[in-house]
Amino acid sequence: MSFFKKIFSSDKKDPNFSEQAKEVLDKGLEKSKTNFFSKLTKAVAGKSKVDDEVLDNLEEVLVASDVGVNTTLKIISRIEKRVAVDKYLGTAELNHILRDEIAGLLSETNTDDATGFVKPSNATPYVIMVVGVNGVGKTTTIGKLAHQFKNQGYKVVLGAADTFRAAAIDQLQIWADRVGVPIVRQEMGSDPASVAFDTLQSAVAQQADIVIIDTAGRLHNKINLMNELSKVKRVMQKVVADAPHDVLLVLDGSTGQNAFEQAKQFTAATEVSCLAVTKLDGTAKGGVVIGISDQFQIPVKYIGVGEGINDLQVFNKYEFVDSFFK
Repeated sequence: MSFFKKIFSSDKKDPNFSEQAKEVLDKGLEKSKTNFFSKLTKAVAGKSKVDDEVLDNLEEVLVASDVGVNTTLKIISRIEKRVAVDKYLGTAELNHILRDEIAGLLSETNTDDATGFVKPSNATPYVIMVVGVNGVGKTTTIGKLAHQFKNQGYKVVLGAADTFRAAAIDQLQIWADRVGVPIVRQEMGSDPASVAFDTLQSAVAQQADIVIIDTAGRLHNKINLMNELSKVKRVMQKVVADAPHDVLLVLDGSTGQNAFEQAKQFTAATEVSCLAVTKLDGTAKGGVVIGISDQFQIPVKYIGVGEGINDLQVFNKYEFVDSFFK
């Protein structure tokens, strides 16, 4: 079996990834694909084989598509090795070569693909603490995540611990009502750790399966952020000893390189264990997912590829690359 076929073999695909999900993903990445391939076409115009000039142009295309400089250099290096072996590699094959090498690069990251919206068997309740700056789609992601988990038959409780803005609490209440799950909330300005504590107590009393805590809605002084999140964790652990089981950082994919910067800031302030990249359907900067997945070695667990309540998907890097280069 060739390397290409190995990368995209059925054992790498998510059995829960339906044809409908693929259609939603294809549509969600449409702007990114159109943008990328229009630039790629210009990069190889008038060229029949992959030479140094084509590689230089390709490097510019990848950086301009928000893949990130470091990840771009890795991809170019991999293609240069292919060119060294096959001196007459044609530009017509560049699409397939890129898909091949990007998938190969992502297969080497220290992350496993999630398979569906599933609760870890060793965590009851499974506690997710969600962080991210205002405007990235954090509250919407929490609401859609609660919906997906509820659809799997789990009992979900939300905690409104982003108490800095009254709007954040009210928005989460709207999502809780829409999805039909209970929410624990206090007044604006309340201690976030207190809200988290009450949420976990309530969840344990209700024998809930999953708890999602909204917190840290602003990226203020890193030390303050670190102290606040550390306090929230400590207080939660008085109720559930190993909480939180995941710290999910939500990033807005449409901000491109700014998403990289936010990832750096938050990973420096707290132990982020997984990522959600939102708003990919409204942007031409979908390449940011490739760069973030490669650079941070933290799993991109979820992606937002549409405005519908079902348009939050579990991220599978092979399905993503396959769709991007389809």
